[in-house]
Amino acid sequence: MAGYTKTNITPPRWLLAELTYSCPLQCPYCANPIDYAKYGSELSTDDWKRVLTQARKMGAVQLGLSGGEPLTRTDLTEIVKHARELGYYSNLITSGYGLTEEKIVQLKEAGLDHIQVSIQASSQELNDHIAGTTSFEHKQQVAHLVKKHGYPMVLCVVIHRENIHQMADILAMAEALGADYLELANTQYYGWAHANRDLLLPTKEQFEEAEKIAQAFKETVAGKMKIYYVVPDFYEDRPKACMNGWGTTFLTIAPDGVALPCHSARELSNLDCPNVKDFSIEEIWHDSKAFNFFRGYDWMEEPCRSCDEKDKDKGGCRCQAYLLTGDMYATDPVCSKSPKHYVIDEAIASARNAALADNEKPLIFRNSKNSRLLS
Repeated sequence: MAGYTKTNITPPRWLLAELTYSCPLQCPYCANPIDYAKYGSELSTDDWKRVLTQARKMGAVQLGLSGGEPLTRTDLTEIVKHARELGYYSNLITSGYGLTEEKIVQLKEAGLDHIQVSIQASSQELNDHIAGTTSFEHKQQVAHLVKKHGYPMVLCVVIHRENIHQMADILAMAEALGADYLELANTQYYGWAHANRDLLLPTKEQFEEAEKIAQAFKETVAGKMKIYYVVPDFYEDRPKACMNGWGTTFLTIAPDGVALPCHSARELSNLDCPNVKDFSIEEIWHDSKAFNFFRGYDWMEEPCRSCDEKDKDKGGCRCQAYLLTGDMYATDPVCSKSPKHYVIDEAIASARNAALADNEKPLIFRNSKNSRLLS
């Protein structure tokens, strides 16, 4: 087994519970798998409680509740309550769509620690277009309610070519909403974002201008708002470490119970990802093929294997390498040392040409119909 090692396996610390793929929004950059419509069976409440209990026993302390839209689960409050009883620090990652003041109170009483709300743009017209749903005004109301009930206002805006020109307005909106934390998350190209990459990837000039605006604003709000600017991999010369290292820290459980070393690992073939319906979290983490596949360094090809930076980037992202080259063992093409770094240059050029084209194709919005067409 490639990279298989039973030595120095650290316990999972961060559990991402993808409670559902159901979502009222249709964002064209969604990280859910393109073929999510194939996975209709969701874990039961008791299944989720068992997963949380087992992962906590192993040492997991951070819990992310996501989707899709986790608010579509009628048992969300019950799951949050169980997480509190186990001692997790829990974070609801939500579009805010459908989140009422009554629900916020229920979640607060159940022990939810943190709410992160996403907004697609600084204007109603563009937000509602990207989301594929009329949601802008409701999201703004939710942001105020989150503050009202004692939560820090954590705002996330995914940045791409459709909204990057609004950077100054996005920052002003965050300040007006009283955001304590703002994550400017440049799109990472997996799932639906990969399918829409030519239409979403900004030019380097657009990215650099937006970053300049964000960094200048960051200085003006120092001490009042923390801004996290997630740099897009395509404009870096070194990749990020995949999930802090494959099978070292992060554990994702998909809605149907499949356990994943990262949220995009369904993209990879021959991993034989296990299901929590069949195995315990301990068995999955220590013994499964999927979680041992890229542990350590034995799986690495050159130039990664002899690179003096491999401890830092862990060879980069396996899903990104696969999506860009068709080879999940390949050095992440983002790395300037990669023999296939040229595919990054080609992707950037393709996106630039698409932006200049008069007959630019439309975005593919995330919904079940498109899922079936693309899968």
